[in-house]
Amino acid sequence: MASVNGETENGETETVVRRLRDGMVAGVLSFPLTSFHDDGSLDPDGFRTHVAARIATAPGAVFPACGTGEFFSLDEDEYRTVVTIAVEEAAGRVPVVAGVGYGWAQAARFARIAEEAGADALLVLPHYLVAAPQDGLVAQLEQLAARTRLPLIAYQRGQVAFTASSLKRIAAIPGVIGLKDGHSDLDRLQRLTLAAPEGFLFFNGASTAEIQARAYATVGVPAYSSAVHAFAPEIANAFFAALHDGDDKTIERLLRDFYVPFVELRDRVPGYAVSLVKAAARLRGQPVGPVRAPLTDPSAADLAELTTLLTTGLDLVGAAL
Repeated sequence: MASVNGETENGETETVVRRLRDGMVAGVLSFPLTSFHDDGSLDPDGFRTHVAARIATAPGAVFPACGTGEFFSLDEDEYRTVVTIAVEEAAGRVPVVAGVGYGWAQAARFARIAEEAGADALLVLPHYLVAAPQDGLVAQLEQLAARTRLPLIAYQRGQVAFTASSLKRIAAIPGVIGLKDGHSDLDRLQRLTLAAPEGFLFFNGASTAEIQARAYATVGVPAYSSAVHAFAPEIANAFFAALHDGDDKTIERLLRDFYVPFVELRDRVPGYAVSLVKAAARLRGQPVGPVRAPLTDPSAADLAELTTLLTTGLDLVGAAL
């Protein structure tokens, strides 16, 4: 059976690739938040409520315990709980892609947990701290792929940035099925898409990806993740529909009046890419709780500004706070 990387792979991987490809066409990729109690402990019931509500709005796939889900703050037992709940709530309706990270040895421990919990695939978050040469970036994925049966999606962001030649190498690793891009370097990304084998998955993983969604589509990467889906699926889905329909008037109204002001607020404080999203979810009544240190929750002034902005965005799509 031919696979996306030219090797013979099992039917499970081929099925995951097909489901993800279909999902990327059908909806945004959803990255749920991880719920904590006020004392910082994990809130499994809150997370179950939150992820169930995300899945009910028909995303293309759900990615628990990734960057937006504060993977970097979870211990292994908490991670198991989060991924298990996501799998249970998805109940096969959408693919579940769990985050893994750090060096390959620790990533493999999380991968085993995700396998046991029933995840469909893994998103390999950028490794911890150090810069690495291209050979090392490739080896990181080789080592992890050799230790899990789950398909892998590489995530280039921060210190991880693949060249076209390295992309060919990682695409040839059995089990590596795609790439999430967070660099927004469209020249580099175009080179990567041209170097990839047919069927290799790409998606836009820039912070607040809707801002650059049209630009990414021009280089053959129309699929994208949506942090806004974590708190306002009405806005996220309206934007996705407008993009799909070529409705530039709606796209530009949402960008001008909601997305661009949201990004400007998000960029005000380090860590707001997560904590602002979590605050917005709380404003919508989602039981997600606070962020964990080293992140901090928004100031009262920024929260007031967020409330006004969220009200405006929801009003644009006929929804209410």
